[in-house]
Amino acid sequence: MPSEATTTTKTIRAASYARVSTTGHGQDVGLQIDELRQVAGQRGWSIAGEYIDEGVSGAATSRPALDQMLDAARRGKIDLVVVWKLDRLGRSLQHLLQILDELQHLGVGFVSVRDSGIDTTSATGRLMLHILGAFASYERELIRERVVAGVRRAQAKGLHCGRPVVEMDLRPALALLADGHGLKAISSMLGINRATLRERLREGGHWPRPTGVENPIPAEAT
Repeated sequence: MPSEATTTTKTIRAASYARVSTTGHGQDVGLQIDELRQVAGQRGWSIAGEYIDEGVSGAATSRPALDQMLDAARRGKIDLVVVWKLDRLGRSLQHLLQILDELQHLGVGFVSVRDSGIDTTSATGRLMLHILGAFASYERELIRERVVAGVRRAQAKGLHCGRPVVEMDLRPALALLADGHGLKAISSMLGINRATLRERLREGGHWPRPTGVENPIPAEAT
């Protein structure tokens, strides 16, 4: 008689993460932990670690307990990260998505108990995270467009945008040019960045060098 096939279901090792920005003042991290334990029990997860940051702002990208939890994920100690709400993990959408992207690459799932649909163990949850990522990309593009528009408005008013203009005495460079040296050699001899030298010469009307003129040095510079 053939033996019956047996199946073994691996118990998911869950790491719970909780955070409060201030201690006291009605904030109790214990409320988060109690609910996370309850959810883990209901879903059959094994609590592999409870990571708690108390009195730490969600805007901080580096936090003691968060760093420890991510280290455990990198060492393959956990299969899932569960939080009470997304803002417990991070308030910056960019930082939040950075953490979630790393967890995804590590093969670690993510569940936010109080945020409906944020559960990477399901197809719907993964879709929700893709939507969050699309919003973050859209936000970055809007910021870039505003910066470009601001630069163009400033330039239209004659204002300089970008790196400060480097003041430079061009007389030594003009003398070397007149002796037949190239920009590369001149920039090396004078200890000047070649691109900066070229730009300053161009702004002064000395570059490109005039054709058919033996000495491009203006009278006041001789």
